[in-house]
Amino acid sequence: MTLDGYFEGNKNWDLSFHNVIWGQELEKLSIEQLQSADYLVFGRVTWEGMAAFWTKAECDAAEQEVAKLMNSIPKIVFSKTLKTADWNNTTIIKDNATAEIQKLKELSGKDIYVFGSANLSETFIDDNLFDEYRIAIAPVILGSGRPLFRQGINSNNLTLVSTQQLLTGGVVLKYSKKQN
Repeated sequence: MTLDGYFEGNKNWDLSFHNVIWGQELEKLSIEQLQSADYLVFGRVTWEGMAAFWTKAECDAAEQEVAKLMNSIPKIVFSKTLKTADWNNTTIIKDNATAEIQKLKELSGKDIYVFGSANLSETFIDDNLFDEYRIAIAPVILGSGRPLFRQGINSNNLTLVSTQQLLTGGVVLKYSKKQN
């Protein structure tokens, strides 16, 4: 997200600021996260954008590992409107995202990652389903766009787990649920 709190610009997939912080460090982190993932979870809009990119990605040699993992890991897309899912290893779930994720959390031995997917993430935030938040902050002030956290979501106190300063000027923050 940007320093002023936006995860995309005024239009879906307006993500040009991501290039500001992408580099070897985020690539390595991405590979590590994907290698530990049982599932990747998306809302429809994010799934469509990710599928369009990763299934046709013209990656340099360094990004090829990320593309291989993105295309091979089981994916779940929550959508009431999507009829088919052409991206490899994708399951469409139409109803009750919270209950489905709770089931997966009980079964899964690894991590379940939600990428972007603002509307879906808002549901999971309100239902207290995230065990951890990993947020990369780009040193960009966008001025307008879609905020990562909308006004009115449930309050939640978190504990800082780690920070990673990037050579590109960004920072990766990792927070977990605060233990009572």
